[in-house]
Amino acid sequence: MPWQPSPDWQPLTPGTGQATGGVWRAPDGQVVKRLVPGVTEPRHHAYWERQALVAESGVVARTPGLRSPACRGVERDAGGITLRMAYTSPAGWTPGDLAEALGRFGACFVVEPAWGARDVLRERLRTVERRGGWAPLARAGLASPAVEELWARRESALAVLDGLPRVPTHGDAHTVNLLGRDGDDVIAVDWEQFGLGPSGFDLGYLLLATDVPLDDLIAAHGGDRTSGAVRCGAALVAAYTGVSRAAWALTQDDPGDHVERLVRLSAVVDEAVSHAS
Repeated sequence: MPWQPSPDWQPLTPGTGQATGGVWRAPDGQVVKRLVPGVTEPRHHAYWERQALVAESGVVARTPGLRSPACRGVERDAGGITLRMAYTSPAGWTPGDLAEALGRFGACFVVEPAWGARDVLRERLRTVERRGGWAPLARAGLASPAVEELWARRESALAVLDGLPRVPTHGDAHTVNLLGRDGDDVIAVDWEQFGLGPSGFDLGYLLLATDVPLDDLIAAHGGDRTSGAVRCGAALVAAYTGVSRAAWALTQDDPGDHVERLVRLSAVVDEAVSHAS
């Protein structure tokens, strides 16, 4: 019989992970996530088993800054994986708090697992290329000279990112995923893209999710000896991700606020061009 959720489970917002087949809260308070087969390449950012492997291994169960919810069980069957976790209550973190936590997480030591994500931005840009690049921005008259130069320099930018220190990376450090509190540390959910990534990667995603200037996030992030690398990585990741989102949004019936955010991102795009030059 195919797997089915229990009728007494309460559906929760499932998120956008490619392998997520649903998320529920059980009567005992546990969160139940169903993972369905998808990408099978262990290094790909959307590898379908990664969230279960993160939970089973405990690789980020006690890391400083960011850590995963307590794992209550992982069950595999022919149709997928059922992951049970402790419920994470929102803690009301400020962007500065989150940046500081990301700084401590990025500074800790984690042994890279064989299934950790690599080359996340490179893979995403390859997908953008296959879909025609940032052409929707040009058609809408939104492709500034800086945006055009950023696209032209994408291989140089990826090479710059390759040269930055590789640090523990959540991979989708949006405020909706940086939820709970354990002392001074953030309990983060949705570790589908976890791995070792370029310094500043997570901060770049946080920048896109808030209205706080990059300067302020860098100051909160800390780490004076590595702040140059963090800033470079954050600017490049935020610029390429933000512009790609805006280009994609223009092909949708409802573009949301991605185009508006692109306008606010202009200074970061300019900075990213300088890093890629």
